[in-house]
Order: sequence, then structure tokens, then C-alpha cells
Amino acid sequence: MAGATAIPLSTKSQEAFIAYYNTIQTNVTQTRGEQRARFEKVDTQYQREVDNAEEQIRAKAANNKGDTSRFQNMTVPVVMPQVEAAVTYQASVFLTGEPLFGVVASPAFIDEALQMESIIEANSIRGGWVRELMMFFRDGFKYEFAPIEVSWSQEKTWAVQTDLSKSTTDGIPTEILWSGNTLKRLNPYNTFVDDRVPASEVYKYGEFGGYTEAYSRIKLKSFIASLPDKITANVVKAFECGVDTGGSSISVESRGVYVPSVNPVVTIDDDASGTNWLKWAGFEDSSKKRKINYKDNYELTTLYCKILPSEFDLKIPNANTPQIFKLYIVNHQVIIYAELQTNAHSYLPIMVGAPLEDGLGYQTKSLAENAIPFQQLTTSYMTSIIASRRRSINDRLLFDPSRISNAHINSANPSAKIPVRPAAYGKKISDAVYQFPYRDDQSSSGMQQIQTILGLANITAGQNQAQQGQFVKGNKTLSEFESVMQNANGRDQLASMLIEHQCFTPIKHILKLNILQFQGGTTVYNRDKKVAVEIDPIKLRRAVLEFRVSDGLVPSSKILNSEQFGVALQVFGSAPSIAQGYNIAPMFSYMMKTQGADIAAFEKSNEQLAFEQATQQWQNIWSQAIDSGANTSELPKQPLPADYGYDPAKNKPQPKGTESGTPPAPGALQA
Repeated sequence: MAGATAIPLSTKSQEAFIAYYNTIQTNVTQTRGEQRARFEKVDTQYQREVDNAEEQIRAKAANNKGDTSRFQNMTVPVVMPQVEAAVTYQASVFLTGEPLFGVVASPAFIDEALQMESIIEANSIRGGWVRELMMFFRDGFKYEFAPIEVSWSQEKTWAVQTDLSKSTTDGIPTEILWSGNTLKRLNPYNTFVDDRVPASEVYKYGEFGGYTEAYSRIKLKSFIASLPDKITANVVKAFECGVDTGGSSISVESRGVYVPSVNPVVTIDDDASGTNWLKWAGFEDSSKKRKINYKDNYELTTLYCKILPSEFDLKIPNANTPQIFKLYIVNHQVIIYAELQTNAHSYLPIMVGAPLEDGLGYQTKSLAENAIPFQQLTTSYMTSIIASRRRSINDRLLFDPSRISNAHINSANPSAKIPVRPAAYGKKISDAVYQFPYRDDQSSSGMQQIQTILGLANITAGQNQAQQGQFVKGNKTLSEFESVMQNANGRDQLASMLIEHQCFTPIKHILKLNILQFQGGTTVYNRDKKVAVEIDPIKLRRAVLEFRVSDGLVPSSKILNSEQFGVALQVFGSAPSIAQGYNIAPMFSYMMKTQGADIAAFEKSNEQLAFEQATQQWQNIWSQAIDSGANTSELPKQPLPADYGYDPAKNKPQPKGTESGTPPAPGALQA
């Protein structure tokens, strides 16, 4: 693969790598188990799947059948709104600009900066980086552990091959369709890193990092077929081996692909059909433990490790110098590909974001974890309030069974028609039914308590209702509201600065060095400039280029509000000395656009500007001639719009009095 050199592995080398991999898995088992438990708790609360007790399950089943008397809890959303508000802010900071990663350079390298910017933007569009980064932000605020991989990849075409075990050239990729940087968000549940170093420094100081993914047989066949110089002798072994521990004491669950049980499918024993469909379909065993079985299911682990080649029986240059290797391991026991990473950046290409990093390492609680107690407490209050309301509606009552049947009065049907028995004919129904009085005095107090708790939750998260997209009561001026939002956004800005330092700075560094090292000549389209850009690798390697660093502010925080806009215009109008140092027209256009005004239809064309400039010069010549008493017959004629390709009908109407060669009345021509 690009950016690497495939390494043939002897049997001894393979055994050494598998032993090393098993050691890694043994060392991370405890940490991973704790992490997965924390992550699953977060996801359960994020999805508001809190109470899965038997009574809750049966109440849900009864409600689905129309029995509204059975009560099920309602979870008050606190975790999800806080997480999504934080994600929205970071997306506004990092993902709304074009290009995604802006390049800066001295005037001497402007063209090269445009090339670098364009090729990265083309890679991001093709690879869907915005989606990957959105999920990356969400992982960070949910788990305080957001891994992402940056690599240089290639896509090739190959002929159809039915038997991958053959060591022939059939089916070997023959043509490179595309090559470039890829950005991939990694599943936190199935990513493991060297936890001896802080998560944010894994890429720089970590010894290893990797992740495991589930593969179908067809997907694995396609993947192996695309690998250059694969270990052909292991291909058949890879497809024949089952998912097991490879002889180690590590359980399958601790090292394999983990799927959290966030929204479990539950079978009710008293289902109307009387059939346990999960068990019938093979998704549940005799102990009612859910399982999912896929035919020909495989697990592929991608492992990056910084090792001494000599310790793995590798006869390569500098065998006693730490070097980075990349391995593909099927079902935790069969290596199908190994390569020496030759990237110029010399990093493990896995970055881990931790937006609330506080020096406590992997013990730091995420934004979501901090919100969980508030969600649980508000939910308990809401549960009691709803139960109180339900009791006031469906409370205990007395009835005369000689006048009303038991079956009818206890019907779960809310629209049931209840007949009375002959004994009730001619008598008051109220004499046959009596409901115990119930006072519901605590509901309003409970709702006030919920609001107080939600306020504390927002203080903890550093958010307010407006940030979460909620309507805020109260009469506030625009400047007052913007001041409130600016203060609230301060916490989010700190998170942005951390994310920039932890991940985006090394990501941009890797992107640049990969392009300088591997990019060939090509042509890409720049959407922002609306031009085709020729990529010249030689010029790129000679240029001095850097990336813009985010200040953590959303775009709206960087522009003038309407009040500041008006003050700025007054300053320029009253201070010509200041105005002389700026191009006022483009500044005005920028300010109007930042205020949301679409002024494109009012902008003058280049032809109109040229015509108006020529007209102004002609006016000056005529004015000087008239003041000096010169002969005007020898003066140039007034410029015409057609001379400059300007059509007044498509722009501002041409002022009257300009049809002849005589000067117009004062003020008739305005620029």
C-alpha cells in the first residue's frame, strides 16, 4: 500500500507478532472492559433506554395492547441535548468553512497554498470527512474517547478471481483509480490504544494502537484481493479459522467486536401469539440471552505498532531502531498482511480526542457522564409526577357489582361502553360508583424541582437553553442576547482549543506530509475558487506552507453584529485618514453578507465599473476645460456603455442627459 513497504513474514515472525498481539490484548482487557461498561451506560442514557425491569417491560406490552392503566417510565432528556449542543458548536467551528483545512503561506507561495488546499478539499469531499468528523465530535462528548485514523490510501481495479488461495496474477489490482488521504472515525468500543500514555498523545508516544471490525465473507474476500503482496499462504487459513482466542486465555468477548445492548429487543412471555420469535429465529438461547449469529462472520484487526524489528526476526535495515509496522489479523490469529510504515510523519496514524482533558487520563468523565445523574434525578421526579397524575385518573373506586359488572368497569379500553344491570334501572349511577378523592398538590412543586435540576445540569455543562435550541423567555436586546451567548460559548471554545491541539494539528501535519511524499501530478476542482487547479508535486515540496489554526470561535462570533456594523460605518465616514487605508467597497460587501443580506444582485459588474471610471475621467477633463476657457471642440467625446461592454438595462439605469457629447448636469452622473 501507499506509504508503506510490504514485508514477507516467516513463520517465526508471525508467531512473534501474534504473541505480541495477545500480550497487548491481555494488558488492555481490564481497561477495555471498564471503558465498554462506561460507554454502554452513556449510550443507554443518551438513547433514554433506562428502565428495562420486568414490570416496565410488561407495562410497555400492556400499553401497546391498549391497557393504559399499566404505567411505564418516561426518561427526561438531559444527556442527548447537552451532547448535541456541544457537537453543533464544534461543527460550526471546524466544519462550516470552505475549505475544510485552510492553508496559509507567504505571497511567494500563494499558488502552492491553493494547490495544497485544493487537493485536501478534494480528498475530504470524496471521503465524506464531514460525516466522519461529526461522529468524532459526538464520540468525544459522549465518551471522552474519540479515536480517528489518518492514512494515505489507494483504490485499484482488479479482475474477477474465484479462488483467492491461488498465487497467480489473476485478480491482482492492475490500475490505480484514486490515491489520497483518508480520514476514518473509529468505533470507540472496538478501538484499543496504549493506555500508558495520555489518550491525546497516543499518536506521538504510544507503542501501539488498533481496532477490530466485523467482516462478512464477501467483504473479506474483496479486501484481501485488494492487498498487494499479501501472505498468500495464510489466505486459506484466514477463511477457515473461527473466531476464537488463538490459544490465549483472553475471552472472545473481551477482544472481539463488541456491540452494545442499548436498545434490546425483548420478548414478552405472555405475548398474544405465544411464540418467542427471538428464540425461533436463533437470536436467543435457552437462558433467554440474546445472541446474533451470522454465517461466515469474520473479525479483522488493524494493528499499528512501534517495535524493534530484530525482536521479531525481521532482517531489514536498521533492525535495532524502533519502526512502525501495520498488520492485518483475521480472527485474532492469522496475519494476512504486514507492512513497514515509511510515512515521513513517523506517527502512529491514530489520534484520540478528549475534549474535557484535565490531566486525569482515562478517568476523566465525559460531558455525557456528568449529565447522567441529572437525567436520572429529573426522571425520578417526572416518574412520580406522572404516577400521581395517573392515580388521580385511575384511582381506586367502589362500585356495586349488582348494578355494574366487574369485567366492564375494569376494561382497559378507554372508549368502552359500559352497560348497567337491571338492578340499576331508575337509580342514580353515582349511587353505584364512588371514587376515592385524591389530592394532587405535589405536581407543581415537582415540576419546579425539575427545572432547578435542569438549571444545575446546564451550569455543569456550561450551556444555556438557547445553545440547546430552546426558546428563552424574557425581553432582551440583541446585544444583551449576544453577550449571554458569548459568555456561554466560552466553555465550548476551550473544548475547541483542546481538540485543535490534540487532533487537528497532528491531522493537518500528517495530511500535508502525506501529500508532499506521495501525491502525483493531477488536476482537481476547487469549489471555493470555482477553478481547476493543476497539482505540481515538485513545486509543493519546495513551498513553505502552514495551516490556519482554529481559535475555537464559531463564525458568527467573529463578525460584527448590526450595532457594531453601524458604528464601523460611522467611523469610516468621519475619519477619512482611516478610510484611506482600507478598500471600503469590499468591506461593506463582506459586512452585509455576514449580516445575512444577499447583495449579489446589487453588485456592479467589472464592465460598469470601467465605464463609470472612464465617465468620471471625462467629466474631470471637461470641468477643467470649462474652468480654463479652453476650446471644448477638441476634447474627447463622452464614453458610451457599449465601449466597455456594459449594458445599463442589466444593471443600474443610465442617467439621463448622457446621450450627447455635452457634459450632464451636476449630479447627473453618480459612481
